[in-house]
Amino acid sequence: MKIYFAPLEGITNHRFRNIYEGLYGHIDKYFAPFISPSEKCPLTPRDRKELTPENNTGLNLVPQILSCKSQYFIEAAKELKAMGYNELNLNLGCPSGTVCAKGRGAGFLPETLALQKFLDDIYAYAESDGMKISIKTRLGYYDPDEFYDLVEIFNAFPVSELIVHPRIRSDFYKGEPRREYFEYALEHAKCPLVYNGNIFTVKDYDELTGRFKSGLDPVMLGRGLISDPSLADKLKGFTTETDFTKLRKLHDTLYHEYQKNISPDINVLYKMRELWTYWQFLFDGNERDIKRLLKAKKYAEYEDIVYRALLTD
Repeated sequence: MKIYFAPLEGITNHRFRNIYEGLYGHIDKYFAPFISPSEKCPLTPRDRKELTPENNTGLNLVPQILSCKSQYFIEAAKELKAMGYNELNLNLGCPSGTVCAKGRGAGFLPETLALQKFLDDIYAYAESDGMKISIKTRLGYYDPDEFYDLVEIFNAFPVSELIVHPRIRSDFYKGEPRREYFEYALEHAKCPLVYNGNIFTVKDYDELTGRFKSGLDPVMLGRGLISDPSLADKLKGFTTETDFTKLRKLHDTLYHEYQKNISPDINVLYKMRELWTYWQFLFDGNERDIKRLLKAKKYAEYEDIVYRALLTD
């Protein structure tokens, strides 16, 4: 089976990707957190640092673009092509209020005429420049039934892969995904499909494969892989247990890398706290320690909790 690592803004940066790959691997594609090109700046210096091949050696990395302006998308695509990328992903799924207010991400989905014109432009470019473009989408903005029209729109274009997160914008990441719509896509979409949403355990995956008789491969995992970094190992049959030795190495390497590159100290702790909001579910019975850790403001306090109560030798 193929496993794709979903982009999580602020977490799956190039440092995280490289450290994760070195410890775990078994990821077939990494998707970088989205870039937002503008008229005068297709790629920012930060974007270039994140996406330069030198910072992603050995990774099958796909840049993701968030835009509702085809000319901005194309200019960014040309620069990414010059950097060596032959595949890009269009973000039509981000539910953030600030993103949607600008008609981007999931906010682009109800504008079907504008979306069709946008796709006309970017796929014409893709054909001329030998670029593959996949799409990551939600079911719709207001109503999941919007997905029926969206599938017809996507079917008119050479979408390299359609990654479906079966929720609408207002769902954000809450509640159960509306999996019956993915079943509809399996029957009606003309392009290869990728399922994304609420796979946190092997049991979750097995239940989905039991439901989708035509199979579930590839799958995209995001929060599930952060919550349990061993999940890809488990799904591919390399282990049945969470590897806490690897988790400690992942923690320590990220922690020290952030200490070298981020200041002041509290900003490093903000980064680590965000990871612990996911990792905490691996530590049943340690809720009190986790609560203290999420409030730690000094390295010494943070390290005492982590190494005394949680990631002990």
